[in-house]
Amino acid sequence: VLDYKTYTDRVFFLPSKDGDKDVMITGKLDIPESRRPVVEQALYQFSNLLNSKCFLINFIHTLENQREFSARAKVYFASLLTVALHGKLEYYTDIMRTLFLELMEQYVVAKNPKLMLRRSETVVERMLSNWMSISPSGWPLYKLFKAIKHQVEKGPVDAVQKKAKYTLNDTGLLGDDVEYTPLTVSVIVQDEGVDAVPVKVLNCDTISQVKEKIVDQVYRTQPCSRWPKADSVVLEWRPGSTAQILSDLDLTSQREGRWRRVNTLMHYNVRDGATLILSKVGVSQQPEDSQQDLPGERHALLEEENRVWHLVRPTDEVEEGKCKRGSVKEKERTKAITEIYLTRLLSVKGTLQQFVDNFFQSVLAPGGAVPPAVKYFFDFLDEQAEKHDIRDEDTVHIWKTNRWGSARPACLPTFMDACTRTEHKLSRDSPSNKLLYAKEISTYKKMVEDYYKGIRQMVQVSDQDMNTHLAEISRAHTDSLNTLVALHQLYQYTQKYYDEIINALEEDPAAQKMQLAFRLQQIAAALENKVTDL
Repeated sequence: VLDYKTYTDRVFFLPSKDGDKDVMITGKLDIPESRRPVVEQALYQFSNLLNSKCFLINFIHTLENQREFSARAKVYFASLLTVALHGKLEYYTDIMRTLFLELMEQYVVAKNPKLMLRRSETVVERMLSNWMSISPSGWPLYKLFKAIKHQVEKGPVDAVQKKAKYTLNDTGLLGDDVEYTPLTVSVIVQDEGVDAVPVKVLNCDTISQVKEKIVDQVYRTQPCSRWPKADSVVLEWRPGSTAQILSDLDLTSQREGRWRRVNTLMHYNVRDGATLILSKVGVSQQPEDSQQDLPGERHALLEEENRVWHLVRPTDEVEEGKCKRGSVKEKERTKAITEIYLTRLLSVKGTLQQFVDNFFQSVLAPGGAVPPAVKYFFDFLDEQAEKHDIRDEDTVHIWKTNRWGSARPACLPTFMDACTRTEHKLSRDSPSNKLLYAKEISTYKKMVEDYYKGIRQMVQVSDQDMNTHLAEISRAHTDSLNTLVALHQLYQYTQKYYDEIINALEEDPAAQKMQLAFRLQQIAAALENKVTDL
């Protein structure tokens, strides 16, 4: 379970093009020290400007009118806004509500209200997603994740193809039968003075897979943030007087033409009961030819020159050419494999059923704790449906599902199926997840229906209660977020569309009265270190 800053970083910014190097995650602004006091002062003034509703609504409208303001940019912009305004979440909610009413008006006028909230194509839809994810309940999902992980790791997992013997996903199924033997190894962590820890592994596991299983077991009582990464530890085996460092790839790796096989415990002949030594070692001390110390570019070259495989070697291009994806022959083969291995999928499903049921029950429990944001938003949708005379219950159900369902685990297609009212007609060609849960889906649909009804019957969350709840979140977490960095990043959009924003502010009578264009010009002068025409 993550701290608030790490959680919001991952939800809001990890999907960005820079990933974990994103400035919002690193918090590092490239500003010369001599300029820093002036820039920070100007950013605080920009923050005051964002807290003017007239300015912010004009700012968002202007950006959304620009053709090159892409869907990805909208998502990122909304996330920056969530952090920049995190200290005043009541105000953020007010802005979101205003924009949302405009959006609803557009869909109602266009006579296609069901499409609203289907995808985060506007700034407000992403703002809403972020707002809903600020008060999550992750524990039931975590327990389900752990159960699935445990089940998957009981059998072989191809590290290159990312396919497993035990899975609920037919496209991730390891079709070929792989021989393997479970082993228990004793692990000593160097310099930590703890007793040897028994760890269950498979003889077909790659060395990185073994490291991950060892770290999972050895550090299980510590917070996940303190666990060493598999590529920052070295695994050593001392079968006799000699010591052998184990690596995914080294000079002993099996070669065949351009192909190179990833090393496993079986490759090194590590047997049941063997003692392994885990040490935290710097990259420079790792074995010269190990995969771990390869920078990305060199690693890619190595994989290109020496194609790597683990359990199942992919067919060569010549064979692939004969049986193109999507061809009739390939479809028939896929269908045959799915039918053959459906029993295995069913077996895994049976083992995990209790955890899936527990997940549905804990998320959809009648009378359970419903986050205030969910109750508040559902009531708001009901009010708007009534106001716009939308009597079709399916439409309101779809709205709730599109926004609430996406804040839940979209990784579980069955969960999303349960949130829809559409009846799926099943055939032999239906996706395996629909076939697997065909019997349970009607029960899950009823649970979702009852959950929505239960929320409607709950005592209303007043604006005052909602604001109190939001103020608590603001107070508890805002200091941990990179607010100044968010303001700096938001200003980049002002810089890019400066003329368009100034024009919009000068054409708006309310903005004229508040001299918003003038205030923005002053901020621009300070931030960009230039003299304006004022």
